[in-house]
Amino acid sequence: MSQSTTPGETPPIQQLRTLVDLLENPTLARIYTHVLRTEGATVEDLISELDIPQGTAYDYVGRLEDAGLITKARKERPYEFAAEPLSITLTTDGEERTITAELVDAVGRREADKDIDVYLDRHGVDGLATALEYAHEYIDGTVNHRIMAREVDISPLEAEIILQALESVVLEYRDE
Repeated sequence: MSQSTTPGETPPIQQLRTLVDLLENPTLARIYTHVLRTEGATVEDLISELDIPQGTAYDYVGRLEDAGLITKARKERPYEFAAEPLSITLTTDGEERTITAELVDAVGRREADKDIDVYLDRHGVDGLATALEYAHEYIDGTVNHRIMAREVDISPLEAEIILQALESVVLEYRDE
């Protein structure tokens, strides 16, 4: 016998759709990241600080809230929102990939950082996730751009460019 969700709960497949949207929609990713990084974030903050149209901001906040990725931290108007760092591991064909807030943040920077944008166009979100793993090792000094280039089969120049572009993302999440 199947069970239905209680009113107000988002079904898991719908939550998964929103998660996929986070990886495909830089604006949605930026909103999630801003709420995660800003205590007491309001929709007005999102509109002014991220330069997002009002309708889009309300729509996307609603989607993120419905999926349980953000919650109301304050119950009176203006509502304040909070988010927990996300970490979801997917396994397909024996391969694991973990979707983290850090990866969502990197996707959200796509519109402002052309290096990330080009890399995503060429290698997709999986490629960006792999580059993010290398960026951690790069910052730790355990790999360089040539090692990444050889192992991922890209040019050393492209590896150096994406490692430098992802450095600020890695450093922001390093303390957590």
